[in-house]
Amino acid sequence: MDEDEPLETWAARREERLRPVGRLKAAIIGHEDAPSHLHQHLPRLVSRWDGYQWVPEAIADNYAAAQRILHGIEGDGVIPLPPAPPRKNRIGKHRKP
Repeated sequence: MDEDEPLETWAARREERLRPVGRLKAAIIGHEDAPSHLHQHLPRLVSRWDGYQWVPEAIADNYAAAQRILHGIEGDGVIPLPPAPPRKNRIGKHRKP
């Protein structure tokens, strides 16, 4: 905090740094105080911070769907692996033909 900076300006700057506008959070519907990783099958309310209050954004079916919304993951979130290179049918020196 600068010596010449008013306390209100410093507090507003601090609040913006700690909780930026547009931040998303997910809470279990009906159990807002429960940890978010518990009860993974229950629906979640996704809320967005508008600088003054948490505004409802969406309802997710379960924990996984809420995480996809929070982190901006499209689809089911599975990244396909590239195809494996073809195996060569070689017989090692230690094997008998």
